[in-house]
Amino acid sequence: MSISASGKARIALVTGGGTGVGRAISRGLGAAGYAVVISGRRADVLDKAAAELGGETGAEFFAVSADVGDPASVRALFDAISEKYGRLDLLVNNAGVTVPGVPLEEVSFEQWSAIVAANLTGAFLCTQQAFRLMKSQNPRGGRIINNGSVSATTPRPNSAPYTATKHAITGLTKSTALDGREFDIACGQIDIGNAASDMTTRIAAGVLQANGSIAAEATIDPAHIADAVVYMAGLPLSANVLTMTVMATKMPFVGRG
Repeated sequence: MSISASGKARIALVTGGGTGVGRAISRGLGAAGYAVVISGRRADVLDKAAAELGGETGAEFFAVSADVGDPASVRALFDAISEKYGRLDLLVNNAGVTVPGVPLEEVSFEQWSAIVAANLTGAFLCTQQAFRLMKSQNPRGGRIINNGSVSATTPRPNSAPYTATKHAITGLTKSTALDGREFDIACGQIDIGNAASDMTTRIAAGVLQANGSIAAEATIDPAHIADAVVYMAGLPLSANVLTMTVMATKMPFVGRG
């Protein structure tokens, strides 16, 4: 069981924690003994996930609906965590969206704005609130893990908005690690390659490659991502995994495809 210095279960927040990779991460943390707050925009999905994950792991799951791109909503989320638990040991910035794979010039301003709000602004706002809580709690400090995606280093065709936000997450991770150092706040990033979820269904069926061909790509069970996050989260705050890539071995990422 993951126990804090106070002798109680550590508290984790997973944004986008009710579905896909976020749900797998939430399950893994619950199985490791964390009390897990899961957030997302759909209260019904979160409530159902919390009940199911609690039954599967025996851990406490607390569902709080929130829009991570909205400052007031994020403040309310962290107020709820502070009121219920009085602290936060781990923030997993996982929430994110993508846009249809269309040529760059066809991406609407509304699509661009929505993906920046969910993927980048949301991670920043949650990090900002986590800093405020982690600096003031006793014992102070905590850990933040950002979902960077392999798109944080290498784009797919027709993915400019998503890729831009994921490159920016790398900068946010490094700045957070630096600014948090003095306050015992560690920050790392997990770059995920083709974890099987609703977002990657089309990848297994065949997607556009850099050379213009269409090819199916290998995927991996998101449980492997959860295992990696649990490892990163379990380190003492004196140690940190700054970046980790967990990917399908046979996906066309390394080399020329």
